[in-house]
Amino acid sequence: MSDNQIKTDAYRKAGVDVEAGYQSVKLMKADVQRTFNAQVLSHLGGFGGLFELPEGYKKPVLVSGTDGVGTKLKLAFMMDQHDTIGIDCVAMCVNDILCQGAQPLFFLDYIACGKNFPEKIATIVKGISEGCIQGNMALIGGETAEMPDMYDLDEYDLAGFAVGIVEKDDIVTGAAISEGDVLVGLPSSGVHSNGFSLVRKVLFKDLFMDETTYVEDLGMTLGEALLTPTRIYVKALSDLIKPCGVKGMSHITGGGFYENIPRMIPDGLCAKVNTNVIQSLPIFDFIQEAGKIPAESMYATFNMGIGLVAVLPADKVNDFISGLEKKGEKPVILGSIIKGEEKIDLWL
Repeated sequence: MSDNQIKTDAYRKAGVDVEAGYQSVKLMKADVQRTFNAQVLSHLGGFGGLFELPEGYKKPVLVSGTDGVGTKLKLAFMMDQHDTIGIDCVAMCVNDILCQGAQPLFFLDYIACGKNFPEKIATIVKGISEGCIQGNMALIGGETAEMPDMYDLDEYDLAGFAVGIVEKDDIVTGAAISEGDVLVGLPSSGVHSNGFSLVRKVLFKDLFMDETTYVEDLGMTLGEALLTPTRIYVKALSDLIKPCGVKGMSHITGGGFYENIPRMIPDGLCAKVNTNVIQSLPIFDFIQEAGKIPAESMYATFNMGIGLVAVLPADKVNDFISGLEKKGEKPVILGSIIKGEEKIDLWL
């Protein structure tokens, strides 16, 4: 036994393996460093992450957001697959700050686990790093907390914190939205990271399916379809927000259309949305049919195939859609802004 192991032996007997923590950091180092850029002034293992603000802003405003992955983690536990759940964590944070018009800068993660298995932790962080690459941001710090009295040995929780920057005059709030503006939706990759409590109840508890159930219409198992990582919209949208005059954006997360779209709509206006133009994803058709769930409940819970909605002037729509299509996106015109007391009107 090494001197360090002797020194930490008492803590190990209490259920916390400090040496495993050191090994985790060693294994994740290369993946984390992939995300570094010229603004990163710190190194992995320091007490704080240092990031130099980019130049060129007259009145820079920092935009921050924090979130977790929710009960989608349980699916990762069931499948013992941990390489994509980190993408979900980054996506839930960075898509939110993108909706304010922010250019992402950096990300920090927090992993709390029952036992630190270094290879598993490194795999989770590999996914976080991949999410940061997709979101044009640096992973400058994080924390792994081993808490055997709080979590089962094979379980963990995952959360993150994103920071971006925007010129004060360019903050996207939705306040400028007016009658006649157009709603454009960007497709999702699937369920993303919301609604999994309902999914597990309907499919796994009520209908006794499990993650290994193969579904012909999906062309894969339920587990594979449900664990598909959340899309990150930074590279698709960042350089189009200001030129196309985007006035408001909504990340379609918990609460679906009914909860998230109204968050950007000013009083006295209503987002009239035609859901018939949305190309339904097979996973949502399967969940709805299997659980006999009303359409209203589906749109109040899931993204239903649209992960982000932008509002912009009608005369900018063609440029916006063209810019997205050049990047391989398949945007959908969902409807328009009308006068009304209800902030959303879904045509189901």
